[in-house]
Amino acid sequence: MACTSLKLAGWVIAAAIVFGSVGCNRSREDAHAREVATRVRTEFLHAWTNYEKYAWGHDALKPLSKTPQDWYGQSLLMTPVDALDTLILMKLDKEAAKAKELIVKNLSFDRDVYVKNFEITIRLLGGLLSSYQLTNDKQLLDLADDLGNRLLAVFNSPTALPYVYVNLKTGQVRDAKTNPAETGTLLLEFGTLSKLTGKPIYYEKAKRALVETFKRRSSIGLVGSTINVETGGWMDADSHISGGIDSYYEYLWKCWLLFGDKDCQKMWHASIPAVNKYLADEVRGELWYGHADMNTGRLTASQYGALDAFFPAVLTHSGDVARARRLQDSSFKMWNMHGIEPEIIDYKTMQIVYNGYHLRPEIVESTYYLHHFTHDPRYRKIGEKIFEDFVKYCRVDAGYTALQDVVTKAKRDEMESFVLAETFKYFYLLFAPPDTLDFDKVVFNTEAHPLRRTD
Repeated sequence: MACTSLKLAGWVIAAAIVFGSVGCNRSREDAHAREVATRVRTEFLHAWTNYEKYAWGHDALKPLSKTPQDWYGQSLLMTPVDALDTLILMKLDKEAAKAKELIVKNLSFDRDVYVKNFEITIRLLGGLLSSYQLTNDKQLLDLADDLGNRLLAVFNSPTALPYVYVNLKTGQVRDAKTNPAETGTLLLEFGTLSKLTGKPIYYEKAKRALVETFKRRSSIGLVGSTINVETGGWMDADSHISGGIDSYYEYLWKCWLLFGDKDCQKMWHASIPAVNKYLADEVRGELWYGHADMNTGRLTASQYGALDAFFPAVLTHSGDVARARRLQDSSFKMWNMHGIEPEIIDYKTMQIVYNGYHLRPEIVESTYYLHHFTHDPRYRKIGEKIFEDFVKYCRVDAGYTALQDVVTKAKRDEMESFVLAETFKYFYLLFAPPDTLDFDKVVFNTEAHPLRRTD
């Protein structure tokens, strides 16, 4: 009995040492993560204060020339609206209050300009809705409702698929040649607006566009790159997960999560097996996603890039963590080729196809999702490496700037609003304490605007 008691005591002590050391390691990791989060917040402020200094009231800052830029010749306050929820989440209260005041006093959509429905929806409509949910300032919801109402005209095509451009004042539309991302990445925003305003038309129009896109998939389950909204016919059979298709798949899954819409769940489950069967490509024991013909499934190009790097996040979110881990390893390999990811590479030859870097968020987004779901400290280490490279090569006197060439690190005079809306937000959330944002109560739109369930 005494021996047994001594053995038990020994086990208890050993366990205490083991669990104590695990606790110490976790504590050190968390402390370091908080330090990195503080650094991210400081660097975000560097970008934001220079926007305030050189481009206040305009859509964006050009950080090399220190000049403002407006998308359509007149400002729609793209950067303030896109960045407001980041300011709020980072508890930059003074800056957030100043930005919100600018928005509610100066933002008007009564403009005789043609705007791109997709970009305006994800950046402005999404930004206004998330900021309304974080602040409960009804002026933001009123602006979102006004904008949503002006955008509705895009859906007036023979197929119910949206035109690319709409005039905010006249409701005239143009450009029938579009893609699945632009037709299928609207329901999170329009649906949330519908729930918050009690106006079903927003949900109905955006869902119809998503369903009409899905209905036109090929017999093997893939969609193409280009579709005509007037005829409903495909103009390009190139299928992939990159820009032009990417967020179509993202929204099939996320609209099920945010709204509990079982049609979206069914469309996701009908679509993702074809993506994994025909677009996934094993090279050197690595997992990549390439391009294929939507009708035959034949692989046509071994290209992958910065925009494709969103897919590990969606895979993780939908429960396919093993595949997500492998694809994230490939994305990180692409990043490490030159210390900054190129826009597009050929993953078979590991040669650059397009050498620019636009400060994109997708690889950071996937790192955040993988860390959130796996709690694997490796993903914070990856994220810290990406952040250090980002600061090293893209920080300039007046903010952060894109790169013309990731090899030479030649700079490009560009700091899009998504850098503040997405890239910095995902860096921050990766390292910030979990109570910064309750992940399980929100769904991020494709511009990283967190939208809460409303039912």
